[in-house]
Amino acid sequence: MVYTGVLTKMQTEFLEPIQYYLVFENDFIHINQLLNKSIDIKRVGYQCLSCGLDRPIFRQGFCKTCFFEKPLAGDWIMRPELSTAHLGKEDRDLEYEKKVQLQPHIVYLANSSNVKVGVTRKSQVPTRWIDQGAHEALEIVEVPNRYLAGITEVALKDHVADKTNWRTMLKNEIKDEDLLEWKQSLKKYIPEEALPYFIENNKETHLHFPVEKYPEKLKSLNLTKTPHYSGKLVGIKGQYLIFEDNTVFNVRSNEGAVVELQV
Repeated sequence: MVYTGVLTKMQTEFLEPIQYYLVFENDFIHINQLLNKSIDIKRVGYQCLSCGLDRPIFRQGFCKTCFFEKPLAGDWIMRPELSTAHLGKEDRDLEYEKKVQLQPHIVYLANSSNVKVGVTRKSQVPTRWIDQGAHEALEIVEVPNRYLAGITEVALKDHVADKTNWRTMLKNEIKDEDLLEWKQSLKKYIPEEALPYFIENNKETHLHFPVEKYPEKLKSLNLTKTPHYSGKLVGIKGQYLIFEDNTVFNVRSNEGAVVELQV
């Protein structure tokens, strides 16, 4: 069976284990069903996720023009402390920025390779944790806009990591942590404006991924450099496909590639 479409990040369901889906314009693939099967991936072009044109992808699935001009790629996406919609100030498109920034956001702790702090819209819990390959996570504060979440993350990352070691995450070299204890120890560093939104009573969320074999020595597949690859799928974690030969493929970092996928 051959499927053709534009890569976007895998859609997920929070089940036991996590369920993964690739969604193309005319096809829908349940990736869990492909475990222990050989998959052939071939890049046949590009399609910017914003303008839809066949242009080389610059970052985040966008061509260079769209990355620097469209609101979907504003600096506040990666750095939420730069959000200004709560002040009525436009970055690239105020209406879009209000829609995204002026909604409940969560500052959380997640343990993928180590304990880290992060920010996501409340509507993206637990999707954000799944995408990061976290095996446990816990909300710290729930604030009414992205700016408050951003300044809280900035304050906390002086005392806890804000990055995931993707190699450690994929090798499953992890240990359980007491995130409730971490939360309480970090409380004193939360900015005064966000402290009223501290979540006093909650429990850790635990996530389990469909992986039959973890890689030992990682080989990262990038379709720009290697447009054609075949291998046996043995796991899915975060936004990565894990193959039997230790090749790992980050679907999200290859967004915008037009592929032919043969099973």
